[in-house]
Amino acid sequence: MNVQFIKSATRKHEYPKTTLPKIAFAGRSNVGKSSLINNLVGKKRLARISATPGRTQVINFFNVDSRWIFVDLPGYGFAKVPARIRARWGPMIEEFLREDESLKLTVMIVDARHEPTQRDLVMKEWLEQYRVPHQVVATKVDKLSSNQLQTSLDRIENIFNRGVIPYSATTGMGKKELWRILKRI
Repeated sequence: MNVQFIKSATRKHEYPKTTLPKIAFAGRSNVGKSSLINNLVGKKRLARISATPGRTQVINFFNVDSRWIFVDLPGYGFAKVPARIRARWGPMIEEFLREDESLKLTVMIVDARHEPTQRDLVMKEWLEQYRVPHQVVATKVDKLSSNQLQTSLDRIENIFNRGVIPYSATTGMGKKELWRILKRI
């Protein structure tokens, strides 16, 4: 798979000029967005991974096989960054999700180990209100027992009122299923 970083941006006029369909990856800080992207494309260091929440502070664009543009959005929620920087993320993410005409899907990522947060619910409502197509993916499923995983997936599906793809960047669980969805775009 040929994957290349294109650029980072914070405003619409800085987005890459392309007609390729965009797929955004959104979720709270430290949910595993970068690990999921890296696992999905088979590149260990494409998207920056950190143990410190909030390392992604801009919108990062990646060309994937000259077929799609993957978009790594800053995480929402807790992040170890100054409040003034964190305050810019909401409007920056909202502008991208609402105004980018080539956005075809948002992969909304939640942590399977935890109850979806209030901010996850706000993102869900926002995506629905603006009719942004989205797929919910529950990460870190390898850290749960089979019973815990099933309970977690049932809870997440009830809360989001849609199917959820269980995903593990460690084992690759869910990778084929997510690619099946992405290849339809």
